[in-house]
Amino acid sequence: MSDPSRSWSCHAPYPSRCGGAATGPRYDSLVIGRSTERALLEGLLADARSGQSGTLVLFGDPGVGKSELLSHAVGLGDGFLVLEATGVESEVDLAFAGLHELLRPVLHLVDRLTGPQAEALLSALGLADHISQDRFLVAIATLSLLSEAAEDTPVLCVVEDAHWVDVPSAEAIAFAARRLHAEGVV
Repeated sequence: MSDPSRSWSCHAPYPSRCGGAATGPRYDSLVIGRSTERALLEGLLADARSGQSGTLVLFGDPGVGKSELLSHAVGLGDGFLVLEATGVESEVDLAFAGLHELLRPVLHLVDRLTGPQAEALLSALGLADHISQDRFLVAIATLSLLSEAAEDTPVLCVVEDAHWVDVPSAEAIAFAARRLHAEGVV
């Protein structure tokens, strides 16, 4: 059995945001007492409000409170455009299903993308007549679309159960997350 004091992990662009370490204590009650994690989330959201982007990945054993922390982040996201997706085992083999769920609320902004990016994204999401196999263009389009959405308001992307997100979606989301800097996207 794993040590309950080390049953969750957080990864952020700056280790100091995780309290200087990648692991911390487990708490049995929702978000109560998770001051390090709450401060990290609050800091990322504050940064996004001032136009800086950030990425946070929470992972750990089932039942340690990852979903509660994500719900806490959404609750703190007043004034944010919140984009959410949930990985589902039955959709793990459906290419771009997770990306479709995440980006559906901002697809009206696709006309702001360059022609090749818009075509690749719409094709990947089954919204165009032709089929594109260019996953790089889909990933770039994901980054561009999130950046465009953040022009109007800060954006909070929340992906629950990411281990069940299809590989092409996970690749596009990770690609965008690694390249976000000054867009106001978390």
